[in-house]
Amino acid sequence: MFGDLKGMMGKFKETQVKVEATKKRLDGVLIDEQSNDNLLQVTVTANRAIKTINIDETLLEDREQLEDYLILTLNRAITRATAVNEAELAAVAKDGMPNIPGMDMFG
Repeated sequence: MFGDLKGMMGKFKETQVKVEATKKRLDGVLIDEQSNDNLLQVTVTANRAIKTINIDETLLEDREQLEDYLILTLNRAITRATAVNEAELAAVAKDGMPNIPGMDMFG
């Protein structure tokens, strides 16, 4: 029994290290998104950090329109980044889970 527990704890620790490594790797995964008319482009990491924002000069003439563009485009980028982030971390967590009968949480 204790040998199994020790093995499971080792597996959990190993998974924790893999999760942290995956989080660091996701800082380098870039998600590009743009407005439908391509007047605004944003890039975020898979960890949802904004890296770049490029704004066409015509948008600078209308503050309200620019704000709307930023909200819509950034929200789309964040949604895509979240999907990548969650899929990557779930894959690492599922791979690292010990086979415990009745505990198939990711099945």
